[in-house]
Amino acid sequence: MRIGEIAAAVGLTTRAIRHYHHLGLLPEPARRPNGYRDYGLREAIVLARVKRLTELGLGLDEVRDVLADDAGRELTEVLAELDDDLARQEADIKARRARLAELLRLADEGLLTGEGPVSAGLAELFGRFGPAAAGSPTAAKDLEHLALFDATLDPARRDVVYGALRRLADDTELAARMRALYARLDELADAPPDDPRVEPLGRDLAAVVPEDFLAALTREGEGPEGGEGAGRPAHGDAFGEAFLDDFAPAQAAAVRVMLRHLGDRTGWTP
Repeated sequence: MRIGEIAAAVGLTTRAIRHYHHLGLLPEPARRPNGYRDYGLREAIVLARVKRLTELGLGLDEVRDVLADDAGRELTEVLAELDDDLARQEADIKARRARLAELLRLADEGLLTGEGPVSAGLAELFGRFGPAAAGSPTAAKDLEHLALFDATLDPARRDVVYGALRRLADDTELAARMRALYARLDELADAPPDDPRVEPLGRDLAAVVPEDFLAALTREGEGPEGGEGAGRPAHGDAFGEAFLDDFAPAQAAAVRVMLRHLGDRTGWTP
């Protein structure tokens, strides 16, 4: 993605992203032959975390400390210090203090992942899906992707998506099928994109996507971010390509097959 595309996807300005580069918060990505920066999903995830942390009131120096500590211990300490500061401020920050208290509770219970802080709804999902994802690199990567969507989807649509995922987690039979599908994706980590397992896996992945979850990720009557093309995914094409680039070649091929089958159900073209 170009800098303008990743800025639009995450909800930041290009000036802010350049400033984060200058401060060392965001490593410089690879550059294209024409000299333009080429951003991928990894950079989008970091930017989403920076955005969420600054919204909580952390300064950029504190954000740097949080990003440097993958285990999340520094995050808990910084949030506790912020809670002490907020307690001395006016009543208009009570909502922020309540949010902070929830994050501290999740950290104490081990539910605040390295992709946090996240919304309360996603934190709950991490608690439901976390144990099952622990043994699957692909499932763990999907939790990272959810943390990115947590920062970029509007709250109303996000709640619909999480509601659908909660119902998936509560369906023991469907959850078992998802674990089996993640295991099959993990097996494709070193496979070529034309592996014969790709096509049937993509078809089976599409079959377990709930209708309400699929509906929440598309917009009736409009394309990506308000463009043309009814029922297209909520994020643009460049963002979608960066999403696929985060997978191994055969895994990305299986996801493309899944998207093709989902397109047959919704009427949009992946």
